Amino acid sequence: MKKKGVFRKLILIATLFWTGIFYAQSVTGVVKDDQGPLVGVNVVLKGTSIGTSTDFDGNYTFNHVDSDAILVFSYIGYDTIEIPVNGKGNIDVVMTVDAKSLDEVVLVGYSVRKKSNLTGAVSTVDLSDMEKTRVTNVAKAMQGQIAGVQVTSSTGAPGDAIQIRIRGVGTIGDNNPLYVIDGIPTRDISFLNQDDIKAMTVLKDAAAAAIYGSRASGGVVLITTKNGTKGKVNFDLNFFTGFSKIANLPDMLNADQYINTLEKAWNNTYTGTNPYTADRGRSDFSDTDWLDELFENGKSQSLQFTASGGSDKTQFLISLGYYGQDGAVVYDHDKYKKINYRTNINTNLTDRLKLGTNLQLSYSAQDKVASKGESLIRYALLRAPITSVYKDMNDPTYSEEDPFTDLPFYTETGYDQANMRSLYEVVGNPIAQAYFTDDVRKTYRAFGNVFGEYSFLKNKELVFRTNVGIDFAAYHNKAFYQNYGDDDGSGSEVDAGLGRQNRPSSLNEERGDALTITFNNTLNYTRTFAEKHDFSALLGTEYITNYESSIGASRARFAYTNDEFRYLDYGESDLDLWNSGSASEWALFSYFGSASYSYDRKYMVTANLRADASSRFAENQRWGYFPSVSAGWKISNEKFLEDVDWLSDLKLRASWGQVGNQEIDNYTYLTLISQTDGIVTVDRFGNPDLKWETSTQSNVGVDLSLFNNKLAMSAEYFNKSTTDILLPISLPSVVGDVESTILNAGEVRNRGFEFSVNYKNSDNEFKYSINANLATLSNNVEKLHPNLPYISGDVSRSQVGQPLDAYFGYRMIGIYQNQAEIDSHLSGTIGATDKPGDIKFKDLNKDGVINSDDREFIGSPIPDLTYGLAFSSSYKGFDFSFLFQGVQGIDRYNDGKQIVDYDTRPFNYSTAILGAWDGEGSSNSRPRVTFEDNGSSKISSIFVEDASYLRLKNMEIGYTIGALKGLKDVRIYISGQNLFTITDYTGLDPETVDLKDQGTYPSSTSVLIGANLKF
Repeated sequence: MKKKGVFRKLILIATLFWTGIFYAQSVTGVVKDDQGPLVGVNVVLKGTSIGTSTDFDGNYTFNHVDSDAILVFSYIGYDTIEIPVNGKGNIDVVMTVDAKSLDEVVLVGYSVRKKSNLTGAVSTVDLSDMEKTRVTNVAKAMQGQIAGVQVTSSTGAPGDAIQIRIRGVGTIGDNNPLYVIDGIPTRDISFLNQDDIKAMTVLKDAAAAAIYGSRASGGVVLITTKNGTKGKVNFDLNFFTGFSKIANLPDMLNADQYINTLEKAWNNTYTGTNPYTADRGRSDFSDTDWLDELFENGKSQSLQFTASGGSDKTQFLISLGYYGQDGAVVYDHDKYKKINYRTNINTNLTDRLKLGTNLQLSYSAQDKVASKGESLIRYALLRAPITSVYKDMNDPTYSEEDPFTDLPFYTETGYDQANMRSLYEVVGNPIAQAYFTDDVRKTYRAFGNVFGEYSFLKNKELVFRTNVGIDFAAYHNKAFYQNYGDDDGSGSEVDAGLGRQNRPSSLNEERGDALTITFNNTLNYTRTFAEKHDFSALLGTEYITNYESSIGASRARFAYTNDEFRYLDYGESDLDLWNSGSASEWALFSYFGSASYSYDRKYMVTANLRADASSRFAENQRWGYFPSVSAGWKISNEKFLEDVDWLSDLKLRASWGQVGNQEIDNYTYLTLISQTDGIVTVDRFGNPDLKWETSTQSNVGVDLSLFNNKLAMSAEYFNKSTTDILLPISLPSVVGDVESTILNAGEVRNRGFEFSVNYKNSDNEFKYSINANLATLSNNVEKLHPNLPYISGDVSRSQVGQPLDAYFGYRMIGIYQNQAEIDSHLSGTIGATDKPGDIKFKDLNKDGVINSDDREFIGSPIPDLTYGLAFSSSYKGFDFSFLFQGVQGIDRYNDGKQIVDYDTRPFNYSTAILGAWDGEGSSNSRPRVTFEDNGSSKISSIFVEDASYLRLKNMEIGYTIGALKGLKDVRIYISGQNLFTITDYTGLDPETVDLKDQGTYPSSTSVLIGANLKF
């Protein structure tokens, strides 16, 4: 009997054991909030320390869970949720925000991290604010959003480039940031669709960016695109259309004012009969407002369609987008269109193995007009109002193919060009230039990646990820320069009788492609020990290779110029042939690692190290090493503050790190030679010791949140020094006529403070948030080469002790009112030719002579202050938002002002010329009008203007109708862009990247209406 009892007990124990195994199960699901999947949510078996966390798409898998167990879902910033398993194999969770512990997870270089544990200067873009900017280039959407990030349009023309500067300008070379899209680096994001973006993070300091090493000196922008979520397929359709208009154009002289001004200029210059007096009342005079003729209303439209969904194992997103913009210049040759297709797919083959792919295909076409420099806008400013746009149809020189005026009052015979040029300057007709422009630039782009992830260890603490990316771009640029205009008698004999513009007709065509392949592998370990010790470590390698090539050709003298004949084969085959072809390649191999430790959510430290080997440097300087370290102290978690109810978060941060810059020309370290008729000559001596530019940056910051995280603030101070800057050094003439050799010699320092404030109130039906940011910047050249004491530009000079590209010239101190003042101020000048009404410049060395020794620094193109203010609100179904953006303490050289109001040639003038000096005491700020130099030919402070501005970038009013028949949700809105600008700058637009503003295509004011449909 005793043996039977033992046997029965063994059977009972075995039964209970196998029953436990039988009833233990796996549970999977997706955790998200109202915005989409949440990454890093802790899923723990209640009453134990056994747990896992969600991946980047919100998925989790929990093995060996008893059917009666309880799962606890916790996430900083959200309410903790407990859910009984009850035998279910799938549990999806929607988490709600906990205002008392608001936090978020951000992407920080090959991994994600909770914002509360960050120790570097990392900023996230508020996507709710960004999506309302309605821009074609995603980079522009960051404008005014982040402290220390300056975003500037190169021009307002459709499709033109955007410039981003993160914490200033650190080198005379490439200052552009690195973009990383779904783990794949690139230098351009113009192909991205704004609606496809899930998250955007900016790494501003070296501690945060050092993990990207040699490419991170200009900062790093991390972008994650959207993925599908488990469940029924959802469809989204976003559409808007609208019009735009150029605003705030300068007032130019009309015909009568123009003749009056020229008449006065003649009297101030010459004696004798005034030809302009004789020309008064001519019947062939027109009264043309050239700016009004040049600009019309532009149009834009956008259509974005997205489908997303998935099963327990596989999720997908497919999007298709179109954006089209027709600019504000007449004849529709300033257009831009972009077509995008994206597919993102993720699949969990097992609870440990995940595969995925993200792919975008894009096509863009820009009809390019001359938007800056010698642009048609510049011609519209200069062309005389007395000439008409079109010739009279009875004019013998009129033709239907070319109906435009060109030379002023042109006749087929007996035309005195020299006389007309001296009376009325013969600048080209901007309307004709717009009509004949045919410059189309097409780009085809494929960008994407394929990745795999496998989780090791019991609780998946160790994750291996491999990622292969491709960035392929093919372009085709084709520009036909149609001959037009009047015959001025010049040019070669073979072109006799042709018009003077684009003489002869010609075609330039260029094709090329670039392929960049990225292969990176990472091993990421994350674990929490004893509930107080959070540790993570990352190891990785990356290999990047790039190859690009291009071919080009041109021909001139086309017998037929209609569209069907605008191909190279139809040009003249004997004269003016040109062709070229080239290729280049580079490669980068890297090791990198990162480790982060946090104790009790109070004390945090992170260290990074990256080693890069670049083919752009000689073997002895190929490797560069970029370390960083940062630490944080979360004071609000200390016991002595735990009873302070109004304090939600207080954290101090400090960091130090180094990043590099490998964005230099390929083969710069090599000696270049050429051969002509068997003779080999050196064109440039190489430098085998050429090495990285290195940016060393220290940063201290504080994060503060109050009143249950309704009010959040952060402040930063940074000190960034870029050393070993590459400089072109000229060699002594004894070595021959050679190009400058590139040496590491320069140093530039940027310092500044950054502040951001965010306030959110969702307690009542009227919900609102306010985001404000402000950043200061001090830029200074610390060092140059002894053989290169300064670097000169047209209107600028980079010199030790001054900002990069500081404006350099003479300083105006007034207008000479009489001859006695001239004699006194120019006491050391023999035979001074200055006259009353001329510009009076500062005599810096007080020698009574105005010469090059009296030049000084007269302005800086780098702003002292950048800022932004965003407001968004909602009440029931209505929503309202706006964004202000501005810069302060920035100067711009207004060359348009110099040539319009101060040139000695008879161009048109702005109405400001009506206040010119006209006798003693009449003006001490604007010189006399004259056809001789009154001092205005000098580079001087007259033309360096304060380009500070405040601009209302966006305002939007929307109404959410809600569900309608067949639709889950409907929202309609009206949006305005660039609605007004406050500035003292007299150029067309204070927002430009050129040191010398020669008449830049300005930004447009636009009004859009649109709708968002979900079904």
